Amino acid sequence: MTIQMNSPALGRGGLQPSVGATAAAFWPRGWWKILDFKIGIIPLPIYVLLVAIITTMMVMGRTNAGLGKLSSDILVSIAILAVGGFTCAELGKRLPIVKNLGAAAIFATFLPSYLVYAHFLPAPVIDATKDFYKASNFLYLYIACIIVGSVLGMDRRSLIRGAVKIFVPLASGIVVAAAFGTLLGAVLGMGLSHTFFYIIVPMMGGGIGEGVIPISIGYALLSHGDQGQILAQIMPMVMMGSFTCILIAGLLNWYGKRNPDLTGEGRLTPDADDDLATPSQPHEPEAVDAATIGAAGVTAVAFYLVGVLGQKAFDFPAPVLMLFLAFFLKAINAISPNLQSGGRVVQKFFATSVTYPLLFAVGVSITPWETLISAFHILNIIVIVATVIVLISTGFFVSKRMNMYPIDAAVVCSCSAAQGGTGDVAILTSANRLQLLPFCSIATRLGGACMVTFALMLMRLIGA
Repeated sequence: MTIQMNSPALGRGGLQPSVGATAAAFWPRGWWKILDFKIGIIPLPIYVLLVAIITTMMVMGRTNAGLGKLSSDILVSIAILAVGGFTCAELGKRLPIVKNLGAAAIFATFLPSYLVYAHFLPAPVIDATKDFYKASNFLYLYIACIIVGSVLGMDRRSLIRGAVKIFVPLASGIVVAAAFGTLLGAVLGMGLSHTFFYIIVPMMGGGIGEGVIPISIGYALLSHGDQGQILAQIMPMVMMGSFTCILIAGLLNWYGKRNPDLTGEGRLTPDADDDLATPSQPHEPEAVDAATIGAAGVTAVAFYLVGVLGQKAFDFPAPVLMLFLAFFLKAINAISPNLQSGGRVVQKFFATSVTYPLLFAVGVSITPWETLISAFHILNIIVIVATVIVLISTGFFVSKRMNMYPIDAAVVCSCSAAQGGTGDVAILTSANRLQLLPFCSIATRLGGACMVTFALMLMRLIGA
């Protein structure tokens, strides 16, 4: 074979690839590699495109209307939340050491809160995020799909066994932690009454809507105080408690990776020890078609709406009623294998694609940085951190004695001090165990309701 010296493919250094050959080498496989590099779940070129589009929309809005306002419709909101949520999560995931302690969930929730406080986040982005979050009930769609999908997708026998057995470590953790935290506050000079009613109860009361607000109303009525002042006093305790749980949940996940015998990676009980044996389930199909996935999503919505009707009729939290309905139907084998498979896909989709955008919306919309920071009083920090450690440790050791996976049970127990449903999501995201959300809903909602009821009855009795 003869090589022509005047060939354009040759240069001083010998044989060189031609422009056409270089282009052929890049396209399409080189482009595909770039497209497969992701920020969260967003391909890098699409991420850059979305940032450019959002920026252009703000500039055009400022030029045309003088406001720079962004639309809060679902399409624009998806772009904003996806870019914001996955950017914050990626920052947390890439930090050394703390990335193993749930930094992705912490950054996705609290970094947006700080950015709003410091005025680093554009006002149109803040307004659009708040409008969408408040108008869309985004959180409840997420919770419905995660809870129902998790319940439908779990092994039936493990689900029943876990639901029955988790009450013992959960109740033990709440009682021991509440008593310890109250006594510690008294020892530190904060007083038994103040520590219990204004730190422990709000922190373990079930979040903002189901806990802090009813508590503030009840305290105001019983003490003839100002509800607004009481609310401002106790709300930081919820956020600080939830923040502590997120950190420890990340630490538990890290510990579980080094001690695999202590964790079921999202299961509460070992299947091999399951004494609720029933005839084996029919073989589940390997592939799940789009219609089945859609059916599971609509089923989740239907279950939640049943809960909404029940809440109006019985004044009982809709998510808990939805959870009971899903548990009951799963327990009596009323859910077909096809629908169970669809539920698993729905749960995985929302866990993978929606969690960090949701946490970003929570950070922007309902997590005031000033409120969070106000809880950073040294005595508050000592009492809250110690209480959470005792809560989780009690759940860990009690569940271990009951032949449960102690790390997974401890994560569920930690949700007793969560900031409601959003806190559950952040804690489980930090622990990489979102499939435990049904059990955590029990811990947060029912545990919180019991704590609030007991506190109000006790305050009425002693006249604190």
